[in-house]
Amino acid sequence: MPLTARQLMERLVAFPTVSRDSNLELIDFVEEYLDGYGVQSVRVPNEDGTKAALYAHIGPEVDGGVVLSGHTDVVPVDGQNWDTDPFEVTERQGKLFGRGTCDMKGFDALALSAVPLALERGIKRPLQIALSYDEEVGCTGAPPMIDHMVSHGLPRADTVIVGEPSMMKVVTGHKGSIGYKMHFRGFEVHSSLAPTGVSAIMMAAKLINWANEVNAENAAKPVTEIAADFVPPYTTLHIGTISGGTAHNITAKDCHFGFDFRIVPGEDIAAWQERFAAKLAEIEAEMKAIRPEAGISAEQYFHVPGLVPEDAGRAEALVRQLTGENARHVVSYGTEAGQFQERGYSAVICGPGDIAQAHQPNEFITVDQFRQGEAFIARLVENLAA
Repeated sequence: MPLTARQLMERLVAFPTVSRDSNLELIDFVEEYLDGYGVQSVRVPNEDGTKAALYAHIGPEVDGGVVLSGHTDVVPVDGQNWDTDPFEVTERQGKLFGRGTCDMKGFDALALSAVPLALERGIKRPLQIALSYDEEVGCTGAPPMIDHMVSHGLPRADTVIVGEPSMMKVVTGHKGSIGYKMHFRGFEVHSSLAPTGVSAIMMAAKLINWANEVNAENAAKPVTEIAADFVPPYTTLHIGTISGGTAHNITAKDCHFGFDFRIVPGEDIAAWQERFAAKLAEIEAEMKAIRPEAGISAEQYFHVPGLVPEDAGRAEALVRQLTGENARHVVSYGTEAGQFQERGYSAVICGPGDIAQAHQPNEFITVDQFRQGEAFIARLVENLAA
């Protein structure tokens, strides 16, 4: 008997694939599952071989198919108060609790459950499964996988459905994002002699103040048509963590913090990078004028392109047909959909569950939403078989 979608989710959730850890045991399971149906899969490992993405092709070797895309990593449960075992699916009052049930092993399970359905129906257009790693730490695992799909002769799909939780609504746009690991290097002196040293913290504060000024500037601008549906309807700059300094009476030698941009579609990410670099150069020159040893380093550790609403997009048309959902939706968080679109695929977001449950203690997906996802997969397979 084939594993049901529910059973597949239970198996996937049981693998504690927190982004800091390996996902290879889960990938082993998926590979074995697919092999059991005679479906070959392709692994795309990371540089040190501790993680891997996987993709597979089901059906005829022709273009024009559909990719079901999901990520295999989950966020940590450390410090969260769970009422159930986070790595075991527990049903209570119409909800399925467990880390990843919503974001997004529930959809991964639905995608895998489509394989025996597709083989049984004898689909005429192919179904492809694409499972990535490290989505939760900057969407860094999908690009190598997508590049491999494009460059290694895989028949070209014309639709990508990224199954992030959207309550089965059709999401056609999301913001892009860039993240930097910042390190300001100062020069220590006694704070009574502060003008002869360089405080890394106080200099970092100049960049942080600039972020506040830019946010206020962006908020005051007229809202563009493409940005109007976003909350907020403009590009934002954000600092989430900061650390530095040695003592209250010493100018800080170091300051470390994260700095990220959430950029509305239609704005030039390169232009924002250039403006950011110019501000860093201005502050660094001020630091070096006092002490040449001082400086700034900015390590870009993720870059997620936005998902731009497509004009007559194939993915949007298909998913609207399958769901009957006609409203327009965009989200401010990033996904791998923009990375597929950047490489020429028509992409859309549609998956079961509420994003409000993602990353939370006692994360859950409702039984009803999961069943809606099952019905969606069944309709998709019928569409591919028609």
